[in-house]
Amino acid sequence: MRIHGRGGQGVVTAAELLSVAAFEEGRHAQAFPSFGSERTGAPVVAFCRIDDRRIRVREPIMAPDALIIQDPTLLHQVDVFAGLVDGGDVLVNTSRRPEELGLPGHVLTVPATELAREHLGRPLPNAALLGGFCAIAGLVSLESLAAAIRARFPARVAEGNIAAARAAHAFVRAEETAAC
Repeated sequence: MRIHGRGGQGVVTAAELLSVAAFEEGRHAQAFPSFGSERTGAPVVAFCRIDDRRIRVREPIMAPDALIIQDPTLLHQVDVFAGLVDGGDVLVNTSRRPEELGLPGHVLTVPATELAREHLGRPLPNAALLGGFCAIAGLVSLESLAAAIRARFPARVAEGNIAAARAAHAFVRAEETAAC
């Protein structure tokens, strides 16, 4: 999977949390970033591979099975959909509906920034988006994600992030049910 966002949004941390969650479940995982200019607000890409077998390749993911777009302004500035496999999952951080954005394919939106503000008190969408991603992709469980978050952050910060992840998970499940 590939995660697109801006410096300061926790893009790299999101990839790392997802890989730790997969590791918690006994799977092989790898997470790494790709930086342009390393500054707050600059476009950032992070990659995460998860497999049941050892991962030997160590290069950027050019044909992702899934995308997480942490900053919707990137939709019109960067070719975030480049290489996405047919039928790949896409999760976008926005309160707008996919059809309002004119997005193709299997795209779901979740108001991750708003959920983060509500549960964490800060506009950091990464944990909420990972909760939503757990709901659409099924690669790791929400419980494993919560364990990874607890291992990374102090208790108060961890619990706020976990609450945002759970809320996004529930939001995405409700959206998928409504779409059926």
